[in-house]
Amino acid sequence: MLFAIPFNLWATHNRAGEITYKQTGELTFKITVITYTSTGPEPVADRPELEVQFGDGTKASVPRIEQVYLPDYYKRNKYVWEHTYPGPGTYQIVVEDPNRNRGVKNIPNSVNVVFSIKTILVINPGMGNNSTPILLNPPIDKAALGYTFIHNPAAFDPDGDSLSYKLAICTAENGKEIAGYTFPPFSDSLVVDERTGDLIWAAPTEVGKYNVAMTIEEWRHGVKIGRIQRDMQIEVYTTDNQPPVIEGTGRFCLLAGQSFIQTITATDPNGDSINLSASGGPLSLEINPAQFRQITSSPGRATGSIRWNTDCTLVRKQPYQIIIKAKDLNSELQLIDSKNFEILVICPRVENLMADPYSSYVTLTWNPAPCANAAGYRIYRKTGTAFYDPGQCETGLPAELGYTMVKEVRGHSSTQFMDTNGGKGLEQSIDYCYRVVAFFDDGAESIASGEFCTRLVRGYPLITKVSVKTTDPETGQIELGWRKPGPDQLKDAKGPYVYQIYRSENLFGQNGILIDSLQNLEDTSYLDKGMNTAGKYWSYTLELWNREPGNNFRIGEPQVASQVDLRVESYHRSLKLILQKNVPWKNEKYVIYRQTGNREDSIGVTAGLEYFDRGLLEGNTYCYRVKSTGSFEDLGVSNLINYSQISCAVPIDTIPPCPPILTVTSVCDSLSNRLLWNNVNDSCCSDAAFYRVYYRNSLEGDLLRIDSVSPADKTEYWHFPEKTMAGCYAVSAIDSVGNESILSNVVCVDDCINYSLPNVFTPNGDGINDLLKPNPYNRVEKIKLQVFSRWNTLVFQTEDPEINWDGKHIRTGRTVSPGVYYYVCDVYEHRLTGIVPRYLTGFIHVLYSDLSGRGK
Repeated sequence: MLFAIPFNLWATHNRAGEITYKQTGELTFKITVITYTSTGPEPVADRPELEVQFGDGTKASVPRIEQVYLPDYYKRNKYVWEHTYPGPGTYQIVVEDPNRNRGVKNIPNSVNVVFSIKTILVINPGMGNNSTPILLNPPIDKAALGYTFIHNPAAFDPDGDSLSYKLAICTAENGKEIAGYTFPPFSDSLVVDERTGDLIWAAPTEVGKYNVAMTIEEWRHGVKIGRIQRDMQIEVYTTDNQPPVIEGTGRFCLLAGQSFIQTITATDPNGDSINLSASGGPLSLEINPAQFRQITSSPGRATGSIRWNTDCTLVRKQPYQIIIKAKDLNSELQLIDSKNFEILVICPRVENLMADPYSSYVTLTWNPAPCANAAGYRIYRKTGTAFYDPGQCETGLPAELGYTMVKEVRGHSSTQFMDTNGGKGLEQSIDYCYRVVAFFDDGAESIASGEFCTRLVRGYPLITKVSVKTTDPETGQIELGWRKPGPDQLKDAKGPYVYQIYRSENLFGQNGILIDSLQNLEDTSYLDKGMNTAGKYWSYTLELWNREPGNNFRIGEPQVASQVDLRVESYHRSLKLILQKNVPWKNEKYVIYRQTGNREDSIGVTAGLEYFDRGLLEGNTYCYRVKSTGSFEDLGVSNLINYSQISCAVPIDTIPPCPPILTVTSVCDSLSNRLLWNNVNDSCCSDAAFYRVYYRNSLEGDLLRIDSVSPADKTEYWHFPEKTMAGCYAVSAIDSVGNESILSNVVCVDDCINYSLPNVFTPNGDGINDLLKPNPYNRVEKIKLQVFSRWNTLVFQTEDPEINWDGKHIRTGRTVSPGVYYYVCDVYEHRLTGIVPRYLTGFIHVLYSDLSGRGK
C-alpha cells in the first residue's frame, strides 16, 4: 500500500530515457537521469522526484532540476545527484517508474510493465577516471509506415573513449529484460550500426507505438569500462507525407589548425518546407565549438552550413560526430531524415627528422611536434626504404611497411634519441631508415614524419682489437689494435700524423678522456694500463690528425669500439652470463671459458649475448672469461679475437617467484572473505614454497602481513575480520631460500550490506512480534531512524541500530493507531572508505487489535 504516491490516478507517461554520469572525485560521481515524458493531451503523471538505485545497496530520491517542453507533447526532465561509492567495483545504476505507456505494441500489457533504464558504472583505478558519453540528440521523432526511420543519439564521450553500439531489449524491474518483449516488425531490417550509432528501421510495417533500446559501450585501450542504455519510443503513423532527404555527408579528417566548412542540402519530395538542425560533440564544446546555421529555406529545399575551427586541443583517437537532422514542416505529420558527419582531427607530422651516423650507432633529432599536448614520440626503424608517403588521413605506420618501433620517449620536448640497437650496436653496410610519430595519451597518433635513411660511417683508423689482458680493480690492462690507414685515406693529408686515443667509461665513446697521443703512423697497437677492469667497462675512440703546419685537421670520422663486457647473474644452481659490446665489426661467435683452479676450460659456444651455465653447486665461486671472434666481412678482415674481463659469481637463488593472481569473494553468511589464487609453480616458476597474505581495512595505507599459507599447492585462505569485512588483500609467493615475489594484484571488497527493516509488527502485548527490530545485521555503527504518520507527523526516532520500538508515540506515550507509517533512516556502516551513511526509506505496517475491537 503506497498511499503517498497515487500512481494509478493519472495516465501513463514515460517515453524515453537514459542515465549518464560524470566522475568528480576518486569515488564520487555526478549522476544525471534524463527522461522524456508525455505532456498530454490527456492528464498524465509527473515526477518532481525519481528514486535512483546506485548499485551499491543504496538509493536516493533525486529531485528534478530542469524541465524543457518540446514539440509533440514531449517534455525533457533532468535529475542530478552526487553519490560517493564505497570503493572500486562494478555498479549497476537503475531508475524505475511504474508508468510505461499504455498500448506499446511490442511489450505485452505494457501499461503494467515497469519502465526502467540502467547504466553500468565501473570504478577501476588502473584505467583512470571515466565519465559516460552524453547523448545530445533527443529521441522524439516520428516514423512513417513503409519509410526507413533513422535515429542517432549523437553520443559524445568527453574522455575520447571508443564507443560501440548495439540493439538491446527494453527492461523492467531491477533492470531485467522484459519477458515476452519483441523487436518492432520490419520489411527489411532493424539494426544499429555498431560504429556510428545509427538505429535504422527499414521499414515499419505496422502503425502504433514501439519501444526499442540501444546500448552504448565505452572502451579504453581495448577494455570495456562502462555501458549506458537508452530506452526510446517510436510512434509509427500512416501518412501520404514522405520524409525529406539529406544530400551528401561522409567521413572527413583535418589537420589540427584547419577549418571544417561544409554546406548541407536537404530536399523534400512533397515540396514541404524543411527545418535543418545539428547536434553532436563539436557543437557542445566550451572552447572552439562548431557553428551550424540554416542558410536558406524554400518549399522543398533547404541549405545549412557547418564551420569548425580546429586546434591541437581537439586531437584525439576517436572521430567527432555531427548529426544533421532535416525535419519537414508538413501539416499532417512531420518526418525527418538523419545523416552524420565523422570528423577526425589529426596532429600534423613531425618535421626535420635528421640522422647522424657513427661507427656503430645513429643519433636522431627532430623538431617538436606541432601539437604541444603530444605525450611523446615513437621512433621506428627498418632496413631499406619503404617508399611510403602517408595521406592526410593516415596516422602512425602500417604494420605491412616493415618498420620496427625501437623506442618510445615521453615528453613533447624529448626530440633526440641514440639508436644503439638495444646496446648491441648497429651493423655496418646496411641502410637504416627512420621515421618518428608523435603519440597522445588516448592512443591518437600523428601522421608519420618523412623518412631519413643513413649508413653507419666506417671510420678510420680501423679498430680491430679491444681485448682485456688483465682483470684487476686497479692495475687492469686492455690491448688496443688497429689497421694503418691506406693511401686513399691519406691523399689529402701530407702529415706529420698523430693518433689520439680517448677512453670512455661507457660503451659508446661518450665523454671520452684523451689518454695518449702517438706520433708514428706505423704504430697500430697500444696497451692501456692502470685502470679498473674488474668492475667497469671501457670503450675507445681513435682519431687520426694531420699536423701539417698551417693545415691541422682531423682525418675522416673517428672510430669507436668497446671491450666485450661480461656480467654474471646468480640463479638457483646456475649462473647467467650476459655480454654487451659496441664494436664496428661483426662478432660471429663467443666461446665461454670457465676457470677451474689454474686451468681455463671451454664450456660452450654461443652466437648470442646470453649464456646459462647450469648444474652448478650453490656456495661455490665460478669465474668466467669470454673470447669473441669477428670480422669485417665486406673488407675481408677476419679472425678478430678479443677477450672480456674475468667475472666471478656464486650460484645463489636471488630470483623471486612470479606473483600469484588473486581473487576475493565475500561470504556474507559466515562474515568472511575467501581468497583464491593460482599455484605459481604450475605456470611461471618452479620453486615457490609458500605464500604470504597481506591485508588492510581501508582503501589507502600499507598492506600488513596477516598470515602465511603452505605448501605451495594450497591456494585458498579464509579471513574472518573482527570489525568489518571491508578491506584490501594481496598475496605473495616465497621460494625455499626466502626470495619473495612482488605482491599480487590488490583486490578490495566492501562490507556486506544487510541492514534492513521488516515491513510489519504487532505491538499488542502478546509477546510475539511486539517490537520493531531490524532483520539480522552486522557492521553497523549507528542509525538515525525517523518514523512518520501519513500526515507527516513524527511518531518515533532513535539512533540505536536495534530500534526496539514498542509502537508508542514519541510525544503521547500511547500506542500509535494501526496503519501504514513511512520511515527514513540513515545507516552508518563500516565501508572501505570508513563509516559511510546509507539512506533507507520504506513503509511499516502497524497491526493489532485492542480491547475495543479497534485495529486488526
